[in-house]
Amino acid sequence: MESTVVLKTISFASPGPQNTEACLQAVKKRVDELNLSSVVLASCSGQTAFKALDLFDPQSVNLVAVTHVTGFRNVDEQEMSGSVREDLESRGVRVLTSAHAFGGVGRGVRQKLNTFQIDEIIAFTLRMFGQGVKVGIELSLMAADAGLIRTDQEAAVIGGTGSGADSALVVTPANSHRCLDLKVHEIIAKPRL
Repeated sequence: MESTVVLKTISFASPGPQNTEACLQAVKKRVDELNLSSVVLASCSGQTAFKALDLFDPQSVNLVAVTHVTGFRNVDEQEMSGSVREDLESRGVRVLTSAHAFGGVGRGVRQKLNTFQIDEIIAFTLRMFGQGVKVGIELSLMAADAGLIRTDQEAAVIGGTGSGADSALVVTPANSHRCLDLKVHEIIAKPRL
């Protein structure tokens, strides 16, 4: 017979970067309790990844920072500078820049043809739980597609609303072409909406 576990989920009063430290602390606690080997987080400027380095040792935890796709804000511009990326990588953080799982080709079709594709419909559905939850799930698909995390092991994923970190989940990732196999096991933290 399975036992029931009562877990603490942090519910932030509002979304945003002011929750970053508390979110990362909660993830650290859960990673230690579950002995998780991978933590995937959103970090466009690198600041959230640097804060994570205060808690996670890349020698013992696979720490993956996922940036916005190049050109997200401005054509041909990468928000994370090359020097920040090099600094993070020199400290053992694996930095991933790739097409967004829920906003690549589908977004391009919508912008040109004014019609939504399934990836953006999934994104809008996940946003009912909050932008950071959507981001965390999306990051796990991207990191799995890049071979940076395994799809047969649970991982902690951290997303945010605009900047910083305000949402965290424990998931079993999937590759994007198997996205419906992804499992959300726990919500560690998220803002009230």
